[in-house]
Amino acid sequence: MNNPFHNPAFTMAALTAAINIIPNRYGRTASLNLFPEKPVRTRQIIVEEQNGVLNLLPALPPGSPGTVGTRGKRKVRSFVIPHIPHDDVVLPEEVQGIRTFGSETEMESIANVMAGHLDTMRNKHSITLEHLRMGALKGVILDADGTVIYDLYDEFDITPETVNFELAVANTNVKKKCADVLRHIEDNLKGEFMTGIHCLCSPEFFDALTDHAKVKDAYTYWQQGAVLINDMRAGFTYGGITFEEYRGQATDMNGASRRFIAAGEAHCFPLGTVATFSTYFAPADFNETANTLGQPLYAKQEPRKFDRGTDLHTQSNPLPMCHRPGVLVKLSMA
Repeated sequence: MNNPFHNPAFTMAALTAAINIIPNRYGRTASLNLFPEKPVRTRQIIVEEQNGVLNLLPALPPGSPGTVGTRGKRKVRSFVIPHIPHDDVVLPEEVQGIRTFGSETEMESIANVMAGHLDTMRNKHSITLEHLRMGALKGVILDADGTVIYDLYDEFDITPETVNFELAVANTNVKKKCADVLRHIEDNLKGEFMTGIHCLCSPEFFDALTDHAKVKDAYTYWQQGAVLINDMRAGFTYGGITFEEYRGQATDMNGASRRFIAAGEAHCFPLGTVATFSTYFAPADFNETANTLGQPLYAKQEPRKFDRGTDLHTQSNPLPMCHRPGVLVKLSMA
């Protein structure tokens, strides 16, 4: 009997296409279209910093003259793109007994089993990418266990900006605090432009903000109008900043739940920029993908030893990047 997994429907190209078609069910950063995808051909990117702005250096044909940097103003650094593999297995028990009479063919039934595994694996990669992107929005990209992959502030000698909103003080001028954030981001755009400023808040910060004496009336009036014309979940705009409660969290490999934004904190960033945020995707470490442009996800399968099932391998090689870390502002409420 032929192994049904040898069918062209289960090749690396077909499975990779299938897993990339599955919708991303996780990620506020994805729905904001904040991190456009930029595929690259290598597992390392070279980034140039000029006056606090990071620029990707172009790849040129062999023999071409290199780009010229100005002394004292430009610095070049390299970043290795993280490799995130994830494996699963399709056991014989999952595909046995599918030769019964009915409307589905053998290949359709096995494809449904495979699709179920790919869907679960895609969701795990999606929440992992959301975690990495939130790290880039905070200026510190963290691994799943909390260790630092890249601290963008340290890498580029930029001092992180934190604004204390002092929400525990009744007479705090919250509008003035918002203006301070606006001015800081505008000063650090450095030639970039934006359409607005968004702020993802921990539930504790959002509650303290909307309950503050100087904000409460505005929030009440906004709610009354938003019920009629807006999605109430889209966020509350005050002082030129749209504040949105963010509850992103996931469980690490040890079973511990990790919040993507710490209690009492919030993080502001510009929207509508052209080149401030990107997600670089490197190619997989397969023979078939050498020197090709990276894709968000890859999938591949092969028989287990003694044909006791089929191993299913997925991987992603993403590096979310903020090219202007100076525009990132952390808010505290103490």
